[in-house]
Amino acid sequence: MKAFSYQRADSTAHAAAAAVKPGVKIIAGGTNLLDLMKLQVETPSQLVDINRLPLDKIEETSDGGLRVGALVRNSDLAADARVRQRYGVLSRALLAGASAQLRNKATTGGNLLQRTRCYYFYDVTKPCNKRSPGSGCAALAGFNRIHAILGTSNECIATHPSDMAVAMRALDAKVETVNGEGETRVIPIAEFYRLPGRTPEIETSLKSGEIITAVTLPPPPPGVHIYRKVRDRASYAFALVSVAAIVDSTRGRIRSARLAFGGLALKPWRVPQAVEKLANAPTDTASFNAAADAVLDGARGFGGNDFKIPLTRRTLHSVLAETTRT
Repeated sequence: MKAFSYQRADSTAHAAAAAVKPGVKIIAGGTNLLDLMKLQVETPSQLVDINRLPLDKIEETSDGGLRVGALVRNSDLAADARVRQRYGVLSRALLAGASAQLRNKATTGGNLLQRTRCYYFYDVTKPCNKRSPGSGCAALAGFNRIHAILGTSNECIATHPSDMAVAMRALDAKVETVNGEGETRVIPIAEFYRLPGRTPEIETSLKSGEIITAVTLPPPPPGVHIYRKVRDRASYAFALVSVAAIVDSTRGRIRSARLAFGGLALKPWRVPQAVEKLANAPTDTASFNAAADAVLDGARGFGGNDFKIPLTRRTLHSVLAETTRT
């Protein structure tokens, strides 16, 4: 780890103003940033600690939703009674991520901003366009078991690692930010993440010096909430495929559905056409197949991750069968 200076922010505006400067990184839980610093993937000259800022509350909103501060710890969010009762998909997604110790440190804002777990991104001896633009993508012809099958480009086939973000995408969450001038912005989570395209090093729509202050959840949609995570081992592993599902059904027909997927792309993946296939459809294999076809339209494996295509289909079938069981 390279030497760096450290200071504590006394306001969100102070932290945002500092973050504009080259070499400055914001630190909260540090569960991802510190690992990257140890490997010298990240080499900040200064860390600005925001842990003392008043961003650690979960509050009711006037429309029946929740506003979650950026510094709310993952374990506290998962355990909150309102989240467990009204946003079960989010609580389940949080509990599926990392270990209890990490959840006690990891924050809501930091979870959204996790960097990919691509092996080549973490190995500074290998080419990686995300880490070093223009150097190439070693994963294309390398070991790519955990990599993306949707939304890829010739520059990058990495995936986004967050479980929480997948559930928040299904819930249509909104990300609140502030910059160094005190200007605030609300970004729908559907617009928060960017696909790699030709600039995989640009991962979100955050502007220079803009920091996350909260995430707002709209009123909970009706239906059965499920988060299904398929991984190589039962604990402490990132998703090969995950599904956040909220399905409202009755008498063998689906009234409404929301689906978001993890492990498939560099952002939580949501396909409106899949939900359209399920609207007012019978709860049968044909309907589930039609939804899976829509989700996997354009999917492409890269050898080591070809299995993700049938795995996604089987996982979605299992989730839909469970959420529509009467």
